[in-house]
Amino acid sequence: MRLTGQVTSGLGRAHVFMAQSHYQDQFKVILGAGAWPGTLNVDVVGEDLGNYLELRVHAGLDDGESQSQVESIRIAGFERDGRSFGGATAFPAEISTDGENWVDCAILIPDLTRHTETAEVISSAFLRERLPCDDGESVILRLG
Repeated sequence: MRLTGQVTSGLGRAHVFMAQSHYQDQFKVILGAGAWPGTLNVDVVGEDLGNYLELRVHAGLDDGESQSQVESIRIAGFERDGRSFGGATAFPAEISTDGENWVDCAILIPDLTRHTETAEVISSAFLRERLPCDDGESVILRLG
């Protein structure tokens, strides 16, 4: 499966969740290392939006029958100090700006999210520097 989209700025709150050790331990299984404490937001565009919506069905967020064969990994939620941190579904992937140089990552779809057309991408690298990319630039995501 392939997704294309434009990099966009988020609300800047992902680091609060990404820094939690409970999540980081699970991200190590997916990424082979801890995740950068933030996400890269990618607004999925064009025909690929249907593929992203299929991932949301696969994750159980939207109604429908999932036909997706891509690998997904469940991220368990937890409670800490009376605060609830929800679960998510992660889809191992790779990301590129040029279709030649790829960086390992995962698309993370939290159980509680307002994003319906924006993929949240996690990686052990700070993707804005590693790729590099800025808001408005196109990226390609490919899932196994």
